[in-house]
Amino acid sequence: MPRYRFRDVRRIGPVEVGTYIDRYGREAHTAACTAPGCDFSANYLSRPAAELAASSHRCNPR
Repeated sequence: MPRYRFRDVRRIGPVEVGTYIDRYGREAHTAACTAPGCDFSANYLSRPAAELAASSHRCNPR
């Protein structure tokens, strides 16, 4: 699995949104929750989509 270098990382609540270059050379964005026990993470091709997912995420860790 390749290692990605994230840039332009922003925190929205417990979710961090970061930008990276994927394996195909495209700019991609990820949203990942940092709360313990929450396994939410998703990849998007647009920054607004990742930020929308981060702002609408409701964390419910077990």
